Amino acid sequence: MNVGIDSISFDIPKIYLPISTLAIHRGIEPEKLTKGLGLQKMSFPDANQDVVTFAANAALKLIQQEDCNPTTISRIYIGSESGVDSSKPIASYVLNLLESKLGQGSFRNCDVVDITFACIGAVDALQNCLDYVRLNPIKKAIVIATDNAKYDLNSTGEYTQGAGAIAMLISSNPRILSFSNEVGVSTEGVFDFFKPRRYFSKEEITKKNDNPEWLNVLENEVTIYKEQPVFDGQYSNECYINRITEAYTHFKNESQQSGKIYKDWSSILMHLPYCFQGRRTFVEIFSKENPELLTNQLGETEKDKLKALTKSPEYLELINQKIYPSEIASGQVGNIYTGSIFLGLLSTLSYHVQQNTTLTNKKVGFIAYGSGSKSKVFEAIISPDWKSQIEKLSLFENLKNCFAIDFETYEKLHKKELKQSVLKPKNEFVLDFIENENPVLIGARYYKFVD
Repeated sequence: MNVGIDSISFDIPKIYLPISTLAIHRGIEPEKLTKGLGLQKMSFPDANQDVVTFAANAALKLIQQEDCNPTTISRIYIGSESGVDSSKPIASYVLNLLESKLGQGSFRNCDVVDITFACIGAVDALQNCLDYVRLNPIKKAIVIATDNAKYDLNSTGEYTQGAGAIAMLISSNPRILSFSNEVGVSTEGVFDFFKPRRYFSKEEITKKNDNPEWLNVLENEVTIYKEQPVFDGQYSNECYINRITEAYTHFKNESQQSGKIYKDWSSILMHLPYCFQGRRTFVEIFSKENPELLTNQLGETEKDKLKALTKSPEYLELINQKIYPSEIASGQVGNIYTGSIFLGLLSTLSYHVQQNTTLTNKKVGFIAYGSGSKSKVFEAIISPDWKSQIEKLSLFENLKNCFAIDFETYEKLHKKELKQSVLKPKNEFVLDFIENENPVLIGARYYKFVD
C-alpha cells in the first residue's frame, strides 16, 4: 500500500526585503549574497502575522482546495521551532481557527500535537503520520511545517531569514508522491544552534538587591526567551555535513541498497538554511561515492580537492539536474526552518510543471537536517497525478506578486515597533490582540479571519 502526500499548500508573507537592500545597509557586497549564496528576497512577517496565522492559512487553503470534510481528518501534526507558548501547542490554535471557518466542533475528534527538533521537526511529524496512515489506511492527516526564521540584527544569520508554512494532506494512494518505509538516521546531541531560556537576576534589572516584586515576578531570577537563536555557523555547517553523510550511509544499509543510490534520484531535496546550502554540502556525499573523481582533482590537500570537485563538470551537471529546481523558491523566500525541505519539494515540482517534465514513477531523495542535531534520509516515488495537484498552486506566480518593503520598515518590524500591518489583510487569519489585563488570561493570543 502506498502512503504519502496527496495534496499540498503554502502560506508565505506577502512582504519581503530585497537581499540587495539588506547587503547595502550592512556594508556587504550584494553579489556575495545574491551570486555567492543564491539569495534574492527575504520574506518577513507583517505586524499581524505569526507562525499560527501561517499554519492556519496554509491548512485552510489545503482543506478548501481539496473540499475536505473536516471529520475525515484524524490528525493535525505540526513541526515548528517557533512556538508561541511553552505549553499550549500551535496545533491547538490552528484547530480553533479552522473550526471558526468550518464549523464549531468539526475537528473535535482530531488529534493535534506539535513536534520540535529544530528544522527537522516537520519531517518527524510527517513520518509519524505516515506510520499512522499505514496502520489506518482509511484515515487522513494534515502535517504543517510553520516557522519564523529570525536572527539578530547585524548578525551573520540575518540575511538567511524567512518565514512561512507548508501544509500537506497525508493519505493512502496519494496523488503527489509515496514515501519509502526505510529511513536513514544520524543523531548527536550538540550545541550548534539552539534557543535557550536566558536568566537574569532581578538586581541586574531593577538595580535593587532586596528582590522587589517586578511585573508580577516574585522570584529573584527573571527568565527571558528570544526568538533569535544562539549559533555557531561554522560548527553548525560541520554538524550538518556529518549528520547527512552518516544518515545517507545508514539509509543505504536500511534499504539494502548498494552503489550510488543518489543516481536513481531524479531530484535531491535537502534542508536549505540558505539557497546554496544543498549544493555546497552534498559534495561531501558525492566525493565518498566517487573517490576516483576526488583523487583526480587538482589541490595539495583534500579540502582543496573537494573545493575543486564542486566545479567539476560531473558535479555541476548533478546540481543543474537534481538540486537547482529546489533552490528557486528558497532564493525568493529565505529559510523557513522546518518548511525549507518541503518548500524545496514544491519548488522542484513547480519547476517541472513549467518544463513539462515527465516525473511519474521517478524517485526523489530527501536529506533532512535539524540542529541539535539530527538528519534523516529517505526516498519517495512520484505519483501519476502529481502535475494536476501542483498546477493549481501557482507557486512562482504568487512569489512574484509579493511586496518589497524598505529597510526602515524592515527594522521596525524586526524590533516589533510597528503596530499596524504594512499590507491590509484579505481572506486570511491574522493576529488580533494579546490579552494583557485579565489575570487568568494574561498572554492569551486571539486571532480573527479578515474577509
